[in-house]
Amino acid sequence: MDALNSEQARFNMIEQQIRPWDVLDDRVLETLAAMPREDFVPERYRALAFSDISIPLEHEQVMMPPRLEGRLLQSLFIQPDDEILEIGTGSGYLTACLARLGGRVRSVDLYQDFIDGAAEKVQHHGLGAIEFECADAASGYPGEAVFDAIAVTGSLPLLHQGFHRALKVGGRLFVIVGQPPVMQALLITRTGEQEWIEESLFETSLPALVNAPQPEPFHF
Repeated sequence: MDALNSEQARFNMIEQQIRPWDVLDDRVLETLAAMPREDFVPERYRALAFSDISIPLEHEQVMMPPRLEGRLLQSLFIQPDDEILEIGTGSGYLTACLARLGGRVRSVDLYQDFIDGAAEKVQHHGLGAIEFECADAASGYPGEAVFDAIAVTGSLPLLHQGFHRALKVGGRLFVIVGQPPVMQALLITRTGEQEWIEESLFETSLPALVNAPQPEPFHF
């Protein structure tokens, strides 16, 4: 796909997929327009970079559809000086968008090859203030830091408290909870030391984080 066709496809992606899904925040739309999504898609799927689908990655993971990426970014209401935690680096595309919108990003993934690939891509595009960490964070971030925004890029079959305490007071957590075929996207905001509020945003479906806690089996 040449540069001219890429720009037209990106414009169509925003106008036909992302805006109709109520993504209207100007900063988010400008970020999606400026960030070359095709550079983060595996080469064999490059022609599908702007399609309304989940794009396969290694380790049976996926890139979210563009409309879901847009809603995630808008829901977190990221400010230029925010400290952001991303759980699930994947292709690095959302990492790059978060970095463009916010201050500093810490991106955690279970797979070192995802981290290496994403680090190379964000460096190529001149994005700084990103730290990558190889760790299993499916049950919550293992460090002591707290963040203004947390993006969980795989679903959680069971909503647990693992990420809640990694929020600053006033911080926002985007997470998709449940099991196929229908899951719920939630925005959780920390309003006090021991207080959080939860807002249900929309229904969707997304593969679970590897090693995510599972609900207890139901027995009759």
